[in-house]
Amino acid sequence: MSATFGGRSGRQGKLSQWLLGRRPKEAADDGGREALLLGAAAAGLPLAPAAHPAPGYGCSCDRVGCPTPARHPVSFAWQTQSTTDRAQVERWARHQPQANFITATGMTHDVLDVPLEAGREALERLLGSGVEVGPVAESDDGRMLFFTLTRGTPEDEDEWWPCELDCRPETMDEHPGLRWHCRGSYVLVPPARLPGGDRQVRWVRGPEHALPDPLSLLEALTDACARYAGADHAPWPLRH
Repeated sequence: MSATFGGRSGRQGKLSQWLLGRRPKEAADDGGREALLLGAAAAGLPLAPAAHPAPGYGCSCDRVGCPTPARHPVSFAWQTQSTTDRAQVERWARHQPQANFITATGMTHDVLDVPLEAGREALERLLGSGVEVGPVAESDDGRMLFFTLTRGTPEDEDEWWPCELDCRPETMDEHPGLRWHCRGSYVLVPPARLPGGDRQVRWVRGPEHALPDPLSLLEALTDACARYAGADHAPWPLRH
């Protein structure tokens, strides 16, 4: 898998080909939204449409008390629906101009999701140490997302279980440390809008960066989370 997704030149070449092939009128969308989504898909991140902020309950799904407004897929079949197909992503982006998008984890990539302050500290440490850091996104709800290669489906199922067995979206606030999004989980992919004004999810380091092995980032992230959370919180990652 690292040969497919870890080769920086191959990823950048594929991304450049897709973006160069865009028609001029496509680049004039809302802040380059479609270009960013196509770039994520070209980098191998499977996408599916998600809800978006809306008046009333704060979420376009109109669910009373939605636990994750504007942060969840619109279809229950999001795991099978998620795709990197350019034509499909273009159709979704054009026909659903308000929609956020999620990327399904555990297929080609995982996401290490940490508190923003801890993530910034760890990112500075990793880059300063010369560690290859992949795509990184920052969310205005106080989280930083480190995109990595997936660990796949190791033989030791007691150690690598589906994320949803640890915590669900409505209980995330109870887990302030590191969340490991792998099989059965998803995260918003930039650009995405959050409820509450001009809040967003944006790239700090774009998807043109090669996906690293998650274990190469784990020590720095868990150390930073431990310092952030203090002695009252366990520093070890929760898999969501």
